Amino acid sequence: MSSPEKQLSTTPPQQQQLEQPVLSEEKKAELCRQCDEYKSWMMKYSPTVLFMFDQIKNAGGYVSPNKITCEICPDPKLGGFHPEMGIQLCANYIPDKWVLNDTLSHELVHWYDNTRFKVDWMDLRHHACSEIRAASLSGECAIMTEFKKNAGMMKISKGHQRCVKRRAALSVVGHPKCKDMDHANQIVDEVFRSCFNDTRPFEMIYS
Repeated sequence: MSSPEKQLSTTPPQQQQLEQPVLSEEKKAELCRQCDEYKSWMMKYSPTVLFMFDQIKNAGGYVSPNKITCEICPDPKLGGFHPEMGIQLCANYIPDKWVLNDTLSHELVHWYDNTRFKVDWMDLRHHACSEIRAASLSGECAIMTEFKKNAGMMKISKGHQRCVKRRAALSVVGHPKCKDMDHANQIVDEVFRSCFNDTRPFEMIYS
């Protein structure tokens, strides 16, 4: 699932990461084993992951465990989604199980959208809309507790929206029809309001 033409949706790293040095086969195996352990834990205990499994089932889909795979990714990213191949988790860029939780939740939002709304992943606006929803609903843009203590609710809300826009654009820029980052930002801005406000299958955003 690592070839570029099959990466219809990707989760960017939480911060800028350089490509890693060449890993030994032993190190690759170790990273994938750890990723599999994190994944198994989240599939049993993560409220968000379990909720998304149920909602995808309610929408008429099914998440097969063998379609959520831990792999060594050549490019800096946390994961990816393909409607036929499933979810890729990048073992060499996911540092801990909490980042894996957010990444898996992000990709499951794409899975839900693909099941419920029949997304055309080659349509930039469809792709951008799902990236906005995934960034917003997965928890990856949740505001840290200490930030909440020092900011008003308006600042918290705007901070969440800025994070969602930034991360959605970082995903959209990898789309084969996207020209550059300016184009990605433009597309995200065009669909942001309606897609950000659509919190299905959640009742609200928990930031």
